[in-house]
Parts: sequence; C-alpha cells; structure tokens
Amino acid sequence: MKQEYLVSIVPKPFVKWAGGKRQLLPVISNHIPSKFERYFEPFLGGGAVFFSLVLKEKKTKWFLSDLNSDLVLSYVTIRDKVQELISSLEAHAANYAKNSSVYYYKIRETNPKHDVDKVSRLIFLNKTCFNGLYRVNSKGKFNVPVGRYVNPNIVNKENLLEVSKILQSRDISIKCQDFEDALHTVGHGDFVYLDPPYQPVSSTASFTSYTDSDFDFSDQRRLYDKFKALDKKGVKVLLSNSHSEDILELFKEFSDGIIEINANRFINSVSQKRTGHTELLIKNY
Repeated sequence: MKQEYLVSIVPKPFVKWAGGKRQLLPVISNHIPSKFERYFEPFLGGGAVFFSLVLKEKKTKWFLSDLNSDLVLSYVTIRDKVQELISSLEAHAANYAKNSSVYYYKIRETNPKHDVDKVSRLIFLNKTCFNGLYRVNSKGKFNVPVGRYVNPNIVNKENLLEVSKILQSRDISIKCQDFEDALHTVGHGDFVYLDPPYQPVSSTASFTSYTDSDFDFSDQRRLYDKFKALDKKGVKVLLSNSHSEDILELFKEFSDGIIEINANRFINSVSQKRTGHTELLIKNY
C-alpha cells in the first residue's frame, strides 16, 4: 500500500528538456480525458504532463518510460537515493562556483560508474550547459558547451525531495524501453500521451538526438501505426508533434482531432526564433 503524504510544493520537472511541455500545460490540460485508470507516457523526458496530473489522479496506475537510459536512471535514483544525490549535487555546485567553465568541461569529460554520480552529472550539466539542452552525438557522448549563467539552480533540493516522495507514494512503473514495447499492454479505457522527438519542419531544423539513435520519419510512421492500433482498441491517445506537412499528411485520417496550438521554442540558440511557432495536438477522442 503506497503511503500518502502532504504536499509542500507541487513537484515539477527536475531537468530542462528539449521539447518540454511546461509552457504548454494550460493548453494540454484542456485535452486530458476526464477519467482513466491507467496512464502511459513512453516519451517521458522532463515529465511535465505527468507531474501536472499525478497529484490529481490518486487511484491511477502510471506507466512511464523513455529510451534515454540516463534519464530513466535519474527518475529511479531520485526515487530511491535522493539524499545521496542532493549531497553530490551540492559538491558540484561548490566546485562550479570556484571556476565555472573549467569545472563544467572537466565534468563533461567524465564517465562515472556509480548511479548517483551518473545522475548528478546529468543534472549538473543540464543546469549549467548552453540553453539547458540535452544532446548527445552518435557515440552517446554529451557534447553541449557551457552556458552563461551567473547563479544556476544546480541543487533544487525542495523539488527533488517532492519528486522523490511522489515517485514513492504512487503506483508508478518506470522503464527504459522503446515506445512499442512500452505500449504493449495498453487496453480499452487507458490514456496514452505521446510526446516523441518532433518531425523537423525544415532541413535545418532537425533535433532528434536525445539518445545515440535518431528518431527519423520511419519512426514517425511506426508511431502512427501504433496510434491507429491503439485507436482500434478503444484507447484514448493524445499526441504532440511539430506543425509539419509530413505529420499532417501522416495523420490525415485523424484530421478531426488535429489542433494547432501556439508554442515558443525556448531551446533555439537565437532568441528571436523562439516565438511565433505553432505545434500540433492530435487526439482520437
């Protein structure tokens, strides 16, 4: 039996993730089904939608997953070893304050073996790298330059403790797996939220490197096939993706459920290019 606890703050994403949904929550929340017993999110990322729902839906079973093994390890470590993680992050913060750039690149080159050290490194780099961008190359190596921060919030202790409590107090499964495997047991009445790496809207806009394997258009087609299969099962599915002709064409069968929404892209290196964009929400209900 999971223990309930008093919430001192609402838990929120502990990393900034490319394509994160915190800014779009007011819009997405309007399209969440009113009732579901099981929730599946196989492209978890920062988990903004999950965190927005988990305190409201006390009886729901949660099935969370992502193909980024370091990210999944972060959730598990925060759940099970949060005090050790906080201590490690505090050490990073102290060393960063002495010589930010030198220390950043020193840690970027490390490859820790211990789970806590791995997660601490990921969060530290995420909080101090350029634009909070998580990106790896084809060899799986984090390759983002240092950011220009005066006082980054490397140790958000209060939020980490609340995230740990919520992960302990709810019926939550967290796994590292491909979305097809993650959705294998989904059935009638379940709710699935899909937030995959977006289909590029131009030849220069490609960013799919959350892992060492890109998410290309063949994967988008795979995702469409799964969307259609879930629809036939009576599953409620909500999908976020870019406003691209490829996606509009792919999901034309569900055109009645396509909604265009305004979205700023905070990850763009040029601030003027972060506004004036639209994205798509696609649902089958």
